Formats: sequence, structure tokens, C-alpha cells
Amino acid sequence: MNKRLLLILLAALALRLIGIQSRAIWYDEAFSILLSEKGPAAILHGTLAADADSSAAEEHPPAYYFALWAWTKTFGTSLPSVRLLSILFSLGVVVCVYFIAARLFNSRTAAVAAALAAALPFQVHYGVEVRMYAALAFWLALATLAYIKRRWVLFAVAAALAQYTHNLAAIYLMPLALTPLFQRDWKTLRNLTLAGLAALILYAPWLIQLPAQIAKATGNFWVEKPGAEKIFTLLLIYLSNLPLPNTALIFGLLFSALTVALAAFQTYRACKQKDVSASNGAWTAYLAFAPPLLLWAISQFTPIYIERALLPAHVMFCVWLAWALTQTQLPRPVQIFSFALILLSVGMGIFQHITYAGFPYLPPALTQSLQTRAQEGDLIVHSSKLSYLPALYYAPDLPQGFILDSPNSGVDTLSPATQKILGATAYADVESAASSARRVWFIIYQQSLDEYAEAKRPQPQLDYLESNFNLEGAEAWGDLRLYLYLP
Repeated sequence: MNKRLLLILLAALALRLIGIQSRAIWYDEAFSILLSEKGPAAILHGTLAADADSSAAEEHPPAYYFALWAWTKTFGTSLPSVRLLSILFSLGVVVCVYFIAARLFNSRTAAVAAALAAALPFQVHYGVEVRMYAALAFWLALATLAYIKRRWVLFAVAAALAQYTHNLAAIYLMPLALTPLFQRDWKTLRNLTLAGLAALILYAPWLIQLPAQIAKATGNFWVEKPGAEKIFTLLLIYLSNLPLPNTALIFGLLFSALTVALAAFQTYRACKQKDVSASNGAWTAYLAFAPPLLLWAISQFTPIYIERALLPAHVMFCVWLAWALTQTQLPRPVQIFSFALILLSVGMGIFQHITYAGFPYLPPALTQSLQTRAQEGDLIVHSSKLSYLPALYYAPDLPQGFILDSPNSGVDTLSPATQKILGATAYADVESAASSARRVWFIIYQQSLDEYAEAKRPQPQLDYLESNFNLEGAEAWGDLRLYLYLP
């Protein structure tokens, strides 16, 4: 490994280690840890079980959960440990980016592309999160590198592993598979077809489960049909990531739009001037933006547009941006200006990544406080599973449970079978939860309170508690509200 790449990897590691212990987790991350620690049999049951009285079980394939289970068997389930697995996949992405760009262009572009993959907040955030997205980006980056090098066995294995990691891997693989058809490269098309068939054979054991997985996601999924606003959110996500504070949002959008517009113009100029690297540069732009467009188009019929599934396309965005800003005869002052915009975007995004603790995160200090204050006979009731699962991870011994989502609603995504596997305590309503409690600690997100306030309706759980208990105290913990009620 050359020194330049090693330095970039060290910088990438340093960015991903910031807050590895102190940063809060959210529902999806807690779900990953709690499910994976139960072992392969429980993972499969929780993923495949079909409950007649529930809208959905886990909708993702099991590869990441298997990997996390094997990892935690050796390294434990502490936050630094479980996050380190994602970090290793993310560092693998940086390595793949370097060699993709080096193969397509040169070592200078490779270094810039790897640096972008190391520092852009979209990669950093999901390179730490305890979910499967860093692994998805790694397998598809490896598949892209294998495609470029015409290593068809490696391509088949990487593509199959990507599909076993996330069902939306196909959103990236389809545009990649169309490449030789557009290029009229019939030999590559033949070899790629054979490699694709091999990948499908490897994926066949799970392929037969795919219809049921899709039905779970489409029948009761929280994602809404995307509109034209996704053009702007994509630009923000690719450069500075979201969320951003309202005061920084306009600057983030401005910096992102200017950077992408400049890169797009340089791509157009290079193609028009028939630059020797233009075809490869245009191809990287195609792989950066075709998957979001495809996902958006499909989501007009079946809403599945989730930005984090575009992390593999962002890998190629890093390569494209590096090429457009370093290899297209961009005037030096403009080049400096463009990298200044990127640095500003990175600064805003990394700061937000480090400091953000709002919805849907649960502050670890909240559960620590409850561990010291809860008394015998108390019950901690979460208004939803979004705060409950992180609390269950942080403090599994606390007497706590959550109120079930409305059946068959768009957020009813935790089946009874999966609840049982996780050891979760669920209540049909707050009345049944509070009936036998000496004191009730009630936890709810401010966002939920705001939604009821906007609808000019009382929050039903709080309304019941207010009518039947005495409020002893109320506290704010970030975006969460904690109430203590006495009989």
C-alpha cells in the first residue's frame, strides 16, 4: 500500500472514531445489535416469520446481521465494538475508490477520490452507523472494481454478497449491468451476463424469499412517494449530508449546487472536446446519478426511496467529482474555489454528524438517569418503539415497555415474532401498561407532541395519564420528553 493511501486511510479512521463511544444510537441501530446477538437461527426466524396479525417483520436480508453476530461473538456488543465493524467496511470502500480511480484515470485523481470518500459526511456517517449500509457500499464498490478489471468471479461473489446485504443493491447493479450494452461492448456484455447469472445462482437461496421481503416493505413501509424536492436533498446528501441546522441549510444547498454544477459543466466540456478521459468520467457520473434516478422512478409506484441506500452511488460520485475537478483543465483559481466549497460542506456535515442528538436518537444519559431513579413497582412506558429499543440496549434490566403502533399502519414494522426474539415488552395501549404500575415514567418525542398539536388533537396517551394520574414532574432530554406520574 502506498504512503498516500495509507495517510488517507488514517484520516478516514480518525474521522470515524470521533464519538465512537459517546454518540447516541437510534432505533435501527439498536435493532441491529439486539437481533444479531440472538444468533443465526433467531435472525432467520425474525426475518422470515410471517404473522397474520402483524404488518411486517424485518425487511432486509440477513448477511449483515450474520456478520455482526460473528463479530460480537469475538469483540462483544459495546458501542465501540459494533461500530468498528461498519468502520472497517467503510475503510474498505476508501480503498476500492482509490483503485477504481487509479484504474480509470491516474494516481492523482485516485488520491483525491479516496480523500473525498474518506471525508464526505455521507460516507462518514454511515461508515459508523450500526447498519448494513457501509457493507453494501463496500460490496458494490468491490463489484465495480471487479467489473473494471474484468475479474468476473470476484464480480459474481461481490454482487451476490451485496444482494444478501440489502434488497436495494439491484438499484446500483442494474445501471452497472447496462454499461456494456450502451458501449456496444459485446464481449464484456457476454462475460458480464455469465457473471450475473453466477451471482443469481449464489443468491438463489434468498431470491425465493424476495417476494415476501418486498411485500413487507411495500405493504407497510414508512417511506412516502418522493417528489421533485429529492433533487435538492440528493445534492445536500452527496456533499454535506442531512440533517443540517436551518441556519446552515441554505449555505449547504448553495455549496452543493455550485460544486455539482461546476463538475457537470466540466464533464460536458471534456466530452465535447473529446478528452481522452471523458468517456470514463461520464461513466462515473452515470453511476453516481442513474441509481438515484432509477430509485426515484420506481418509488413513483412503490415508495422505497431511502437516501442511505444510495451510498454505493455516492462512491462513484467521489470518483466523478475527483476527475471533474482535477483532470478537465479547470483553471487553478476555480479549482481552489471548488475545493474550498467542498471543505466548507465537509466542515458543516462533520460538525453536524458529531453534535446532532435530536430525533430519533435517544440520549444514553436518559437511561442512566432512570437507572438511578426508578423504584420498585415503577414502570417506564415509551410512546413508541423508536425510543424503546435504544433504551432496551442501553438498560435491558429497566422495567420498561412500549405502546404498539396502530395495526397495519405505515409505521407498524415490528412483528410479534421479532418482538419475542428481541425480548421486547409491548402494550396495546397506555391503560393496560399503567394499570398495575406504582409510578409511571412516560417517554415521548417532542416531534410526536408537535404533530398532535398541529392537528389540534390531544396526544391520547398523555391525555389518559393526565386524566387518571397526578403529574409529579416533566423533563426535556434533547428531543425527548420524560414525565413522571403518580396514582
